[in-house]
Amino acid sequence: MRIPVFTPEITKQDIESVKLALEAGEISGNFGTNLANFEEFWANYCGVRHGIAVTSGTAALHLAVASFEFPAGSEVLISSSTNIATALAVIHNNLIPVPIDSEMQTWNLDLKLIEEKINSKTVAIIPVHLFGQPVDMESLIKIASKYNLKIIEDCAESHGATQNGKMTGSFGAIGCFSFYANKILTTGEGGMVVTNNDALALKLRTYRNLGFQEPRFLHSIAGFNFRMTGYQAALGYSQALRISDTLANKIKIANWYKELLSPNRYLSLQGTIPETINVYWMFGILLSNKSPINRNDLMSKLSIAGIETRTFFCPMDMQPVLRKKFSMDSCPNAKILWEQGMYLPSSSTLTYEEVSYISSTINLALDAQN
Repeated sequence: MRIPVFTPEITKQDIESVKLALEAGEISGNFGTNLANFEEFWANYCGVRHGIAVTSGTAALHLAVASFEFPAGSEVLISSSTNIATALAVIHNNLIPVPIDSEMQTWNLDLKLIEEKINSKTVAIIPVHLFGQPVDMESLIKIASKYNLKIIEDCAESHGATQNGKMTGSFGAIGCFSFYANKILTTGEGGMVVTNNDALALKLRTYRNLGFQEPRFLHSIAGFNFRMTGYQAALGYSQALRISDTLANKIKIANWYKELLSPNRYLSLQGTIPETINVYWMFGILLSNKSPINRNDLMSKLSIAGIETRTFFCPMDMQPVLRKKFSMDSCPNAKILWEQGMYLPSSSTLTYEEVSYISSTINLALDAQN
């Protein structure tokens, strides 16, 4: 038996949708109906007015930061435990990333640490809804409003996650989604920027498309080529139409894991906060300091058993590419997540038998050491 950490679910309808888009000549991002349909659907789903599809989640973040035209050298607060893409969107816009350490319940950025990091150069904050668990956005908005900070939500992992019924991506000035191959909804590569601000949406669309205005080939804006193709949008739209079923499966699988792994005294699972719904992009576990084997040894044992896993993210303050250029405070909790955390197979098509096999292999590997 081999169980990959994630396999995207591509249905016959998905394939047919892409085929029809190709036959209709929807090759680039400037032709056809699928792109507009996908953008409109996703914006409505998120509860906002505008969706702007782009080439990747990284491009979405880059475009979002660029759209505010912050002065070079300004500081942007970011979650420390995240994919490097979050920080790259900051540094490639000539800004300074300031990592905020994690708190150990939800593994998201610790709201209690934010205000001490704010100074006269701070212009924005990018919270990451890690593994599908929403940040407490209602509390974060109060802090951001107090200091007049822009909020750019990194929703790469939180498609459909909510706080008090409100979708992630709809709290901040801009929300950024990834549709990479391992995301809850995929276009292979691709992403989406969402916003309620009409003027900002127009600016984002212009920046996405090389800064084309009228007359067409006279450019006053240094834009980007971040256009999604029509046939990618066809795949995304097809997948989006069944996202409720996909999320129901993700949550069901997470509940199976919790049932089978919660009793293990050597493990901690990602916690939630009241009135939030975690969509469990990936199901993570954190080994305790008392674990009889370390995280890497456990991953090796699982690999031998045919079970693929991944570590959590290296904290931003420990990234060599960032440390070369910036002086950053250490984030000890994010370091614990990095050294002791891992996520398990999380495909939406996993069966109970597969989850049981994975869980029993973990429990046996830990308990057998006693």
